[in-house]
Amino acid sequence: MENFEYSKLGYKLWFLIRPIFRLIFRISVEGIENVPKEGGCILAANHRSNLDPFVLNTISPRPIFFMAKHELFKIPVLSWIIRKAGAIPVKRTTRDIGALKKAIELVNNGYCIGIFPEGTRAKPGQFRKPQSGVGLLVSKTSGGVVPVRIEGTDLVMPVGSSFPKIWKSPIKIKFGKPLKIDKDKEYMEIAEYIMEEIKKL
Repeated sequence: MENFEYSKLGYKLWFLIRPIFRLIFRISVEGIENVPKEGGCILAANHRSNLDPFVLNTISPRPIFFMAKHELFKIPVLSWIIRKAGAIPVKRTTRDIGALKKAIELVNNGYCIGIFPEGTRAKPGQFRKPQSGVGLLVSKTSGGVVPVRIEGTDLVMPVGSSFPKIWKSPIKIKFGKPLKIDKDKEYMEIAEYIMEEIKKL
């Protein structure tokens, strides 16, 4: 695919060492068998910490490419890392159609995309209202949607923290079964349905 760079070698090396991080961060997982091993798919998770993409890629059976805020791509070193990880830059101040098109293209080409329907981090133990763009993304792709609930990352690395507090709390991740979504519904209705399924996990 044009204009999509990620390091296959980097992911191979990461998959070798990530069991160490799973042990250090005390990550437990339920329902991992619900993640398709191949083909396009969307993992939709709640969002409470900058650690969330990291922990999901620590336990996923395949690489997950996340949509990340555009500002992160301006930070030296970090910018290089997230580009090599296949992150898609998103301008949050506007409805970034370009980023949505890129995500749709990736899913329809067999990649696994990670999204946070809330758009930004919620307060500890809480959920935010989802963004309608999630419904647009889902309605335009051929891949399935797997709901994911993450608990504990807001304690390990809360908003405002620069470094994780490794032994503060265990992290729990639960993957639900792929959702049956009526893609003819309004975008916000689709987004709200996905968010409610995440909450139920």
